[in-house]
Amino acid sequence: MSSVPDDLRRRTDEWIAADPQKKTRRELTGLLAAGNSVELTERMDGSLEFGTAGLRGKVEAGSNRMNRAVVIRTSRGLSEYLIEREPDSEKPVVIGRDARLSSKRFQKDAIGVLTGAGILVRFFRDPVPTPLVAYAARQLGARAAIVITASHNPPYDNGYKVYDANGAQIIPPTDEEIAAKINAAPPAKDVPRLSKKYRGGMAYPVPDYMFERYLQDLAAVRPASATGSDLKIVYTPMHGVGGAFVTDGLHYFGHPNVLPVTEQYEPDGRFPTVDFPNPEEPGALDLATALARREGADLIIANDPDTDRLAVSLPRREGWQSLTGNQIGVLLADFLLENAEVDHPLVLNSIVSSPMLESVAHGHGARFVQTLTGFKWIWNAALDLADQATFVFGYEEALGYSVGPAVRDKDGISAAIIFADLAAACRERDETVWDYLARLYGEHGLWVSTQKSIVRPGSEGAAQIAAAMERIGAAPPSELSGITVAEVTDYRVGAEDRPRYLAATPLVALDLGARGRALVRPSGTEPKLKIYVDLVADRDDAVSAVQQEQALTAEADEVATALAAKLGL
Repeated sequence: MSSVPDDLRRRTDEWIAADPQKKTRRELTGLLAAGNSVELTERMDGSLEFGTAGLRGKVEAGSNRMNRAVVIRTSRGLSEYLIEREPDSEKPVVIGRDARLSSKRFQKDAIGVLTGAGILVRFFRDPVPTPLVAYAARQLGARAAIVITASHNPPYDNGYKVYDANGAQIIPPTDEEIAAKINAAPPAKDVPRLSKKYRGGMAYPVPDYMFERYLQDLAAVRPASATGSDLKIVYTPMHGVGGAFVTDGLHYFGHPNVLPVTEQYEPDGRFPTVDFPNPEEPGALDLATALARREGADLIIANDPDTDRLAVSLPRREGWQSLTGNQIGVLLADFLLENAEVDHPLVLNSIVSSPMLESVAHGHGARFVQTLTGFKWIWNAALDLADQATFVFGYEEALGYSVGPAVRDKDGISAAIIFADLAAACRERDETVWDYLARLYGEHGLWVSTQKSIVRPGSEGAAQIAAAMERIGAAPPSELSGITVAEVTDYRVGAEDRPRYLAATPLVALDLGARGRALVRPSGTEPKLKIYVDLVADRDDAVSAVQQEQALTAEADEVATALAAKLGL
């Protein structure tokens, strides 16, 4: 017991005394009794901070973790912020959740705190896709929205995602102002909460018609030429909440031949068939691929557990192969722009996504804008430019896509439906999706992208990542794997000369001239340093597109490895 420093013991004792949950109180009490100062430091060294539009972390005891006490204090801080901003507002806060094991309890606590503060709440009774919560918030004129979700994170994580009154995820300074209110919130046990019995008219379920209205709004931006198909579509929601929503949506738009991966179709917060419920991860689509082979399917589509991302796999001569996030992005952009019936169309992607989108946009006479990482920036940029151009599409390479204006965030439902339309259009033209992509490479250059993630967990890892960013800012490399670095842009400085959607951020861009570019940034949600490399070459008709992609990707991997070495990681 004596191995725990006095200050750490005091803070832990105070947290235990204020924690409303017996299980998490016992966790910390056990760590104190064992004298485990290392683990206590990890859990109690500060508070879980707002990252990408909210909180995300491991579900266990402590101020630096996701648990009921943290959710209660976060909801109190958000309540204080909303009341201070609009003291007399009768607009509701919309609250939804995914199907993680802790999400229902966290949602109840959030509802209890907000109604206890006198704020009206509209809530989803059952687990729902994150984009449907964002959609409902706009439909109901909400002053804010909350989604209890950890998206595609491992089963032991959960999160608390916040949308602003404009329907997009919060951005600075709003997140900083909410964080200040959270830090000033009283201990969890002292935060007033109304139980269901006493909420009276303060909390109502979201209307049952919300998803049907969502589909009607999607119909308004769906290409007029799209009529459905008899494509055999294998679908997996990865144990998440998308199953019935995506299947019903595909049926609604004329794609009835949906073959669900039954082992992964029902919501299950344990994620029993995957170690990491992210369709980008190796092995995540194994069950879907096996089903597609058995059934002779035309297309595999997959969502992450909260249904805001889309993955696609397609057959080719070499076997089933997944498209990259950038490949899906440029295909959807070209398909939508080709069919767009708006003046001054606008497409956007995040700065870590492929520069190929710029060429695709210009080929259709559309405006192209690049933003900081995250859909909070893509959509706030779209809103900033709304009087100059009409939003058509936005994407980021991590399988996030936004089709049309109805949802101001990434949306795996609409993206899945529109991609099915795209695949059907390819069949009508007697070509494959791979043929379509090859056409785009011929027009805009063959772009490949690679990403290297360097994992450094814990507070020590965070310090290593910060030190690496300082090193590259102070002494950037002059070349990477034989390619000259033409220019360096450190996005931590110079923000006063850029629009707000390219604000100061820990990101360094290395311009590789006509060959492409490389980027370095720390992840906003995970203990990782991420390296992105995008290289381009003219399409070489003397070799297959597959061979050229493989050779160029191998070169991009070499560039990423060289950059990691220069970072000292």
